[in-house]
Amino acid sequence: MPKNNDPKTILRMEEIHKSFPGGVFANRGVNLEVHQGEIHCLLGENGAGKTVLMSVLYGLYKPDSGSIFYKNEKFDVHNPKDAIQNRIGMVHQHFMLVETLSVAENIILGQYKPWKVLNNLDPVIKKIQQMSKDYRLNVDPTSLVKDLSVGEQQRVEILKALYHGADLLILDEPTAVLTPQESENLLDFLRQLADKGLTIVFITHKLEEVMQISDRVTILRDGKTITTVNTKETNPRELAKMMVGRDVLMDLNKKEKQPGKVIFSVKNLNVKDERGLPAVKNFSFDVYEREVVGIAGVSGNGQSELALALAGLMDSDFDSIILNDISITKRDLTRLNQLGMAHIPEDRQKMGLILPFSVSENFIAETFNDRPFSKYGFLQFKTIKNYSQSLVKKFSIRVGDVDEEIAHLSGGNQQKVVVARELDRRPKFLLVNQPTRGIDIGATEFVRQQIIAERDGGAAILLISTDLEEIFALSDRILVMFEGQIMGEVSPNPDMIEQVGLLMAGKTIESAL
Repeated sequence: MPKNNDPKTILRMEEIHKSFPGGVFANRGVNLEVHQGEIHCLLGENGAGKTVLMSVLYGLYKPDSGSIFYKNEKFDVHNPKDAIQNRIGMVHQHFMLVETLSVAENIILGQYKPWKVLNNLDPVIKKIQQMSKDYRLNVDPTSLVKDLSVGEQQRVEILKALYHGADLLILDEPTAVLTPQESENLLDFLRQLADKGLTIVFITHKLEEVMQISDRVTILRDGKTITTVNTKETNPRELAKMMVGRDVLMDLNKKEKQPGKVIFSVKNLNVKDERGLPAVKNFSFDVYEREVVGIAGVSGNGQSELALALAGLMDSDFDSIILNDISITKRDLTRLNQLGMAHIPEDRQKMGLILPFSVSENFIAETFNDRPFSKYGFLQFKTIKNYSQSLVKKFSIRVGDVDEEIAHLSGGNQQKVVVARELDRRPKFLLVNQPTRGIDIGATEFVRQQIIAERDGGAAILLISTDLEEIFALSDRILVMFEGQIMGEVSPNPDMIEQVGLLMAGKTIESAL
């Protein structure tokens, strides 16, 4: 249970200001006080400045002004090495690991002169094995990072911070890429660390997690500190209102299901992963007009390969794939777009966006050769800018200027750019993979409402998500996936959650019901 007995301040950040090119102010005089041994949550919409504030503390950004006091001393941090040497660790939302190196090699990369130990990793491996055992993290130090699941990679990031002796651990959206079971294990583990005296700053958008794990919560909005409250003295609805500055609809208003004809049909799809092993096996399903079909499953059971194959980004074998009454054999992006398909990918940064490009350039990434954006081979910059500004307004994207590099936007606003680009084409079939992963409650509410609006407007939608709450909230039918196969179909009735969990673990539909 959260605690707060005789608190001692370990961190104080005063009047932190941080801005970026384009007139974007991420932090506007933010104040934060964190107590020794507590789990302190940072809440706020994407773009509120949470990650930027912690990046300032970790030395990734230099503040425009303000002061930091750490362990009762003025703390001037110039880079992450300063932070690590002062026992501050950070686990980023997008992991900072080298996939071609082993776990042990990744962990010592943060050391001073790591090459001194690279020639003899045995002591490092033994220490990691002991720490893994002590903390029950189940990490093999000799494994290559590229062979680890997302959950295992996160454990490596946490172990790396602990290996370097962190007294204060920052976690940015730590459960965003985890299954429900992994999330529960992580929260239990973090509480154990806090009980042993470790101080944890926990950035999350999941209000249930805030209530479950934190001692205190600081809410940021528009780059400013709104308030800090004791968790036991608040509730999720109150936190959501403080977070976005208005009442938040905790429930979606869906019209009654009225399916039409089959828009997307797949028969006996088989996909092999990058190692040549079967990832999707004899997968068959239909998606109708005006319905959302949800794919539920534990991460790593073929969902990524399924989405990539359907989007034409991974080779596959199949008996038939039919989109809008047309049989598809060649599935390149241009052809699928012409047939009315849109794709919101799993990883917005790797697959949905071109990070060095501007917001405008990302909006037209798939259509820059088409009119009205191009005439006689020349880009029409005024038309592109006007179009981009209209999407920014329509989809409530927080950006200083559409010519700003999209890498400077928060995760939620980056996701809104992807959603805006794909939905503006009014697709017949929408393939959505992890649409709200790593974004806050305000952006989540917006994205989910857009998906339902597309469904109500006639689109057929295939939703892939490891967030069971999301699957049940949005879906009209649920297909449960395990080891590349459909284990069964269930209705989105809350009473079916336990059965879905059993199907996700590989049980048959007969034994689960």
